[in-house]
Amino acid sequence: MGIEREGTETQEKANDGLEVVGDRGFRYNSPLVQVALIGLVCFCCPGMFNALSGMGGGGQVDHTAANNANTALYTTFAVFGVLGGGIYNVLGPHLTLFAGCSTYVLYAGSFLYYNHHKDQTFAIVAGAILGVGAGLLWAGQGAIMTSYPPYNRKGTYISVFWSIFNLGGVIGGLIPFLLNYHRTAPSVNDGTYIGFMAFMSLGALLTLTILPPNKVIRDDGSRPAIVKYSNPSKECIEILKLFLNWKMLMIVPAAWASNFFYSYQFNNVNGLLFTLRTRGLNNVFYWGAQMMGSIGIGHVLDFSFRNRRTRGFVGVGIVATMGTAIWSGGLAKQLQYSLEDKPDLLDFKDGGRFAGPFVLYFCYGLLDAMFQSLCYWVIGALADDSQTLS
Repeated sequence: MGIEREGTETQEKANDGLEVVGDRGFRYNSPLVQVALIGLVCFCCPGMFNALSGMGGGGQVDHTAANNANTALYTTFAVFGVLGGGIYNVLGPHLTLFAGCSTYVLYAGSFLYYNHHKDQTFAIVAGAILGVGAGLLWAGQGAIMTSYPPYNRKGTYISVFWSIFNLGGVIGGLIPFLLNYHRTAPSVNDGTYIGFMAFMSLGALLTLTILPPNKVIRDDGSRPAIVKYSNPSKECIEILKLFLNWKMLMIVPAAWASNFFYSYQFNNVNGLLFTLRTRGLNNVFYWGAQMMGSIGIGHVLDFSFRNRRTRGFVGVGIVATMGTAIWSGGLAKQLQYSLEDKPDLLDFKDGGRFAGPFVLYFCYGLLDAMFQSLCYWVIGALADDSQTLS
């Protein structure tokens, strides 16, 4: 979308006149450092959001407010998930990412408010605003993670991002587990929400450290692209063209499948089957499993075979096989209870009764990371510049 390249992609000199000579260790403008930074941003914002959502009902005994907020969130997210790439190309990474991350703080604050006033209006409005912000953040994140790395190491860089990002869910799971360990009330305390808000605020500030693509230099001296940001009218045209691109249309089913299961897993599995403190502990392992899954599939996609096409087919086969097995186990468990016939809550001290549902929830996290990392790898294989990939 509005890309201009100067000469070949490989350059002996950076535009600022400095000579680029291989890998000299830590470089702030290297793709690895920039991917790690966007990982830290997502650690603090969507990582903590995931931990908050993973408790079931946003940590509330009544899931109605969280369910309605999520409905508003994903309604606006569906729109700005499409528009976010164009906005990123016009505003650049700093403004886009900062605006997106700021909405996470508002969302967590709405549940702090709900903890005292039980009025879900604020939570629903905050959810709708978060959908806008999430569209901006994930458009920028996707562009950075798929365009900054060298083409033959995209799976590895995706796994690096996914591990850092999901470490946020691990730490976020420990917050409610530790702060509510002896709590008998069915909803979390104020300190839990305040802790989430502190991390999210830090994430918003970290977005200011992200470099634009024309300042990022790979180890071989090449850049992702030499970019001149577009104007809004051009971006609208380019967004419409996406609906005529058969490669992008082929990815649509995977996009539909990428997030819809979260509400089920968080509210109907973790939220219905386990006690409050155990939900937090479960999320530590759920997001830890995501780190394992992303590293494993990233290795397969980058190193398993010499031919990239073969690696892609092997990755698809592994994810499809594991997905069928894990969701079959989920169906078997779901047939044992319903919203009308709720089971007794399980605690992590319940031994054998706890083990089976816990392993199922762990496997859900493992599969999610493998599936989404595979999708990012496929998208990254379609192009090499941030404007197209955003």
